[in-house]
Amino acid sequence: MSIDVSKLQVDLEEGERWRRTLSITVPAEIVAAERNAAVRKLSSRIQLPGFREGKVPASVVERRFGPALNQELVDRVIGEAYRGVLKERDLRPISEGEVGEIEYKPESELSFSISFDIAPQVELARVAGFQVSRPSIPVGDEEVEKVLERVREQHGTWKPVEEGAPEEGDMVAVRIQRLTEEGDEPRRYEFTLGKGEAIPDVERAITSLEVGQSEEFTVTFPEDFPNEERRGDADELRIYLDSRKVMDLPELDDELAAQVGDFDSVDALRERIREDLEKEAADEAESAVRGRLLEQLLSANPFQVPQSMIDQYIRSLAGEDQELSDEDLAQAREEFGPQAEGAVKRFIVIEELARSKELEATPDEVDERIEEIAERSESTPGEVYARLQKAGQIERLEREITERKVFDFLKSESTITDES
Repeated sequence: MSIDVSKLQVDLEEGERWRRTLSITVPAEIVAAERNAAVRKLSSRIQLPGFREGKVPASVVERRFGPALNQELVDRVIGEAYRGVLKERDLRPISEGEVGEIEYKPESELSFSISFDIAPQVELARVAGFQVSRPSIPVGDEEVEKVLERVREQHGTWKPVEEGAPEEGDMVAVRIQRLTEEGDEPRRYEFTLGKGEAIPDVERAITSLEVGQSEEFTVTFPEDFPNEERRGDADELRIYLDSRKVMDLPELDDELAAQVGDFDSVDALRERIREDLEKEAADEAESAVRGRLLEQLLSANPFQVPQSMIDQYIRSLAGEDQELSDEDLAQAREEFGPQAEGAVKRFIVIEELARSKELEATPDEVDERIEEIAERSESTPGEVYARLQKAGQIERLEREITERKVFDFLKSESTITDES
């Protein structure tokens, strides 16, 4: 039995941002009709001693199941009335309805309130005429040589050294014992000096030792230590240096280039590295342009977003498998709230611009993109589509195409200058 929405008393209150609260009163006659229908339905289904199946009198049902029927009635009427009003008023919530005060007594009307967020309606008054600069990200010989040095390190080998104190870049094996903890056993660690894997005081202490030596040290935890409670704390440690290894780097020659990939010379490897760095620099500059255009677009078209959308984004950062308690969510709001709100605003404004300017990805554009991926991966379009669909990536692909079209539009309507 559906509820006639026209007979309900409905008030809609607009709260902060996109918060809405419906106050709904369901007349007593509708509540009574719903309850009588529930009693008849239950009476036709239950079996009780002394009564034929489906013939249990309504008065008996009332005595045995009255409180449960009342609770079921309230839940059902609230749900049906809420859904009916949403449809009648064309309201589309983006959050679960939060039921407020409920007033109901048998044989009387039922009143309740329910609050929810609706999707923000954004009007983009200005989408053109922006002026942004494209950053200059130089790629010189120095940047290329840094990558070549990393390539050498990746193909280097560690060799033990028995003499001399360790230096930055050496791999060390140490045992560390906390003297402030009675009975603490030395714990073994292996890491490369200068990579930030140990606090500075510990690394400095290690560089004062030679293999086989141990000393007592007082170390202080730095102010940027991940554990805030330990920042600035001092600790007494005994450090044992068990081994030291140095990196034996290969020569930067044609033989190394052949090991890295299909390169016939180190000059060919160097050229490929330069090309890759230039592409990365171009992508980084393009990303900066997009970010600056979005900043100006949002500044020209300010709006607020529902808190539920911000919370949903924060939860997505935590991962699907991790449930956030109310306390964890409150802490995350404090820490990530502004960033989350900015991300949600960017998402909304891109979608609204795509909708208003008809820039959404078309099926033909998706097919074309899939064909490009198939050609690069030496697969068939059907195989690529099936793989993307199975991984739930089709929607992401559509969004990438839409975003590219949105930013192409913004750039075409704006002035982009290169930084000197």
